[in-house]
Amino acid sequence: MKAPSRHHHRSEHPAPNPPAHARTGAVLGISQMAMFAALVAVLGQPFAIPVVAGVPITLQTLGVMLAGAVLGPWRGAGSMALLHALTAAGLPLMAQGNGGLGVYAGPTAGFALGWVPGALVIGLIVQARWPLRTWRTALGVLAGGILAIYACGVPVMAFHMGLTLEQAALTTLGFLPGDLAKAVLAVLVVQALAAAYPKPFTWARTRR
Repeated sequence: MKAPSRHHHRSEHPAPNPPAHARTGAVLGISQMAMFAALVAVLGQPFAIPVVAGVPITLQTLGVMLAGAVLGPWRGAGSMALLHALTAAGLPLMAQGNGGLGVYAGPTAGFALGWVPGALVIGLIVQARWPLRTWRTALGVLAGGILAIYACGVPVMAFHMGLTLEQAALTTLGFLPGDLAKAVLAVLVVQALAAAYPKPFTWARTRR
């Protein structure tokens, strides 16, 4: 006697697709990261004034401050990681049109790589709650946009220049006036944007 055959019926219902709002959110996040990566790249092109060992003063840290404050910690850091990935691939996105892996072999490497943790710190502090507060925006921009970036940049510069950490830190004092001015401008822009157009501040608005 032939054994009865067993038929395994596959479900006729396909796996559900991600909700439309989730797909839209992902596309929006990627576009925002690309936009701020482009902004930082553009801000490095108008001028770059070498101060110490070829480390230039540029407007790029202003873009880093805005990226972290507006996009929040993860998208802000992601935008800077995207910028570095494109730079390492050879695109001329750093100050004065520099690009390629050689960018990361000089005294400026630590400052540039510091943009990733810098944007992360800025976003965590600035967007800790909604609505944004001026004091918290200022604290985040100073902690992430200056302290975190310097903490990454000074040791690398000291290594390349053969200096102690203390000596290298003292040589960066020439950057401070410009960075403080950029921090003030970033706070003004972020607070005005949050009041007029709060939509980009998604991370903070979910943490009311």
